[in-house]
Amino acid sequence: MKYLILIFLVFSSLKAFDYKLKPIKLNENSYYFYGKEEYFSPSNGADIANVSFIITQNSVILIDTGSSFEYGLQVKKAIEKITAKPIKYIINTHHHPDHFLGNSAFESDIFATSYTKNEITQNGDLYIVNLVNIVQSAMKDTKLKAPNKDLNSKILDLDGYKLEVLYLDGHTKSDVAIFDSQTKILYSADLVFHKRTPATAHADIKKWIKSLEELQKIDYKFLVSGHGIETTSKEPIKENISYLRFLDET
Repeated sequence: MKYLILIFLVFSSLKAFDYKLKPIKLNENSYYFYGKEEYFSPSNGADIANVSFIITQNSVILIDTGSSFEYGLQVKKAIEKITAKPIKYIINTHHHPDHFLGNSAFESDIFATSYTKNEITQNGDLYIVNLVNIVQSAMKDTKLKAPNKDLNSKILDLDGYKLEVLYLDGHTKSDVAIFDSQTKILYSADLVFHKRTPATAHADIKKWIKSLEELQKIDYKFLVSGHGIETTSKEPIKENISYLRFLDET
């Protein structure tokens, strides 16, 4: 904690990192921010993961929040240019830092599984320190904000907008994918990497393959993966399965 306080003091006077965010429109109410197909670096400010949002009749649902406070803040500003509706709900799909460290930029209910919630609560500060070491000043003002709502139902009803929640694992011990049956968009988070090598730091490869086989059965119009450009194809899932099988056999 003392190290974090020192970091905040050092970075407090620095200029905010400009992520140059441009939301990509999938349909009338669904968008995502495309993360760079790179590893964490000072030049990208840890902008390497996709963050999605859905505009409903009464509010905005955000799926993941990125890797820093400033990233989350710029996501908020970009959404406000599209709609005046409040960002009332956030879903953290898993506990990796490029998906939740933007939480503190929002005054929203944040949903996550109990495992993800516990991992963020217990180890979130360590993730911040690690990213400060890698990307440096882009982590300015980033603080830990853990989920406050348990995600445990198969259908999540948010102000009358219903999303199907798929409780899977393999990339981590708790991976959530979201299927919007109204738009037929599958938000797979890091269960799918498109044109990028899957990250396996916390992986159970056999379980991950089973989860991908479940996602493969879904009749989606768009697939928004955790990393990589959106697609209408099932090829990314097949490629991920093939790669993970290679790792397992090797």
